[in-house]
Amino acid sequence: MRYIKWAFWIAVVVIVGAFLHYTMPQRDIVRVVNTEVRRVDVNENSLFWAQTDVGNDPTTVNRDVRFIETIRPNGKPIVYRNEDTGWGWPPYFKLDSSNLQAEASDLISNRDNPRWVAVRHYGWRNEFLSIFPNAVSVRPVAGPDVRLIPWLNISILVFLLLIILLIRRMWLQFRERTIDPMVEDAGERWDKVDAYADEKRGRVARWLDTWKKKK
Repeated sequence: MRYIKWAFWIAVVVIVGAFLHYTMPQRDIVRVVNTEVRRVDVNENSLFWAQTDVGNDPTTVNRDVRFIETIRPNGKPIVYRNEDTGWGWPPYFKLDSSNLQAEASDLISNRDNPRWVAVRHYGWRNEFLSIFPNAVSVRPVAGPDVRLIPWLNISILVFLLLIILLIRRMWLQFRERTIDPMVEDAGERWDKVDAYADEKRGRVARWLDTWKKKK
């Protein structure tokens, strides 16, 4: 039973951690090398795509998607999609994909004269499943070694921690005021029933003893 309990909580932590890692904002220091629009057929991996631009048909599976192609400071490429999130999930309320594409195009640079930018995004990059992180914003930075403190992520995690502690406190108070007295009362009732049964068994045993003496 203990192993099942540990397995359950480990699974919960992994699922919640993966959910937060996917949806919470992240920032990469990169240089933009190209922007383009591709025709994409969204099928089995539709969970990892957002939606068409606000105002267009949201049910279509074949649509144009904006992409921002970048290079990391270590020379490895990373490609971002640039889709509206609208009023859905995750709650970025992104409605300006066209403007973001123009900003990214204006920041294109080459290896000899790099312009480093911070791309704020959410999601994962998986080449096997054709999954791309969704860019939310882009802004110039001083260089590839600039340090960016994730204040928003810290605030979100602190808020979630406070919510968890509050729920735990409420549960402990509920258990102390409601569940524990019920369990204690049930235990006392069981003890009384058990004592009554012992008394009855004792009477029967004594009655049987009287018959043995008569014999």
